[in-house]
Amino acid sequence: MKINIGIIGGAGYTGGELLRILINHPHANIAFVHSKSQAGKPVYATHTDLLGDTDLRFSGDDTAGLLAQEGLDVIFLCSGHGESAKFLAAHELSENLNVIDLSTDFRDESDDFIYGLPELQRERIQEAYKVANPGCFATCIQLALLPLAAAGKLTDDVHVSAVTGSTGAGQALSATTHFTWRNNNVSIYKAFTHQHLKEIGQSLKSLQPDFGHAIQFIPYRGDFTRGIMANVYTPFAGTLEEAQAMFDAYYASHPFTHRSATPVDVKQVVNTNKCLIHLEKHDDQLLITSVIDNLTKGASGQAVQNMNLIFGLPEDTGLRLKPVAF
Repeated sequence: MKINIGIIGGAGYTGGELLRILINHPHANIAFVHSKSQAGKPVYATHTDLLGDTDLRFSGDDTAGLLAQEGLDVIFLCSGHGESAKFLAAHELSENLNVIDLSTDFRDESDDFIYGLPELQRERIQEAYKVANPGCFATCIQLALLPLAAAGKLTDDVHVSAVTGSTGAGQALSATTHFTWRNNNVSIYKAFTHQHLKEIGQSLKSLQPDFGHAIQFIPYRGDFTRGIMANVYTPFAGTLEEAQAMFDAYYASHPFTHRSATPVDVKQVVNTNKCLIHLEKHDDQLLITSVIDNLTKGASGQAVQNMNLIFGLPEDTGLRLKPVAF
């Protein structure tokens, strides 16, 4: 079985990460990689680590023709936020063409998109034609909270302190992504107002409809390239052992999310599609530490996981990736 794939917006970080995974995916055939800015150039001229791995060139013109080619099965939309909605409005797609969007544009499940967090709604994704891939912070934080919400145990405000690597800001250069500013530096941004709060709340309420408490989220920019660590705490009336059993049961059938008996760190998950979770109990507070790679489980890896589910493959196909470790 081969899945014929098109990538829109293939020159950015998520497009590059998607290519790295799909080139080695046993069921993937990359039909085209589209980029307005890099049209005609070899993919390896932009993603220089792919020299020797692929001779693909970026397509730029005749987008309609690319989308209409016979046998195309799925397209990944990897352009900036707001661009996916414009793209779909401007192009008529076959009703049999699957769409996986990595932007924020459809995460409220509008226009027939299903929210693509497999640990939340794997069965719905398996039946979907259009999937909205979750945000990176949203993925990391939700995986820390889903077991509690499923058990109806979110009884108070949730506090989150989370730090992300510089690739989470995208490839476009800005004052806060420039090396000389970011290196040896840490800063807060979008305190209490981060755009991923909406999708986090949406998911928690789908499991625990009476959840109406605040999610107090402080995001940090870290001085490293990739990875997210979220430290989440909220009151919990049970014991640590009860919480551990709850998390183990919830994630027992999910191949990428695992509870660790020992504290976790970001290097354990960089370059993988894993989420690792560690639990501690301090007085009445349950502390949940969750770590992911923002470009894999937080973006392109999860997008491939969703593709696997849509096409009836084991969801870990092509995603057993090696962590950097040190």
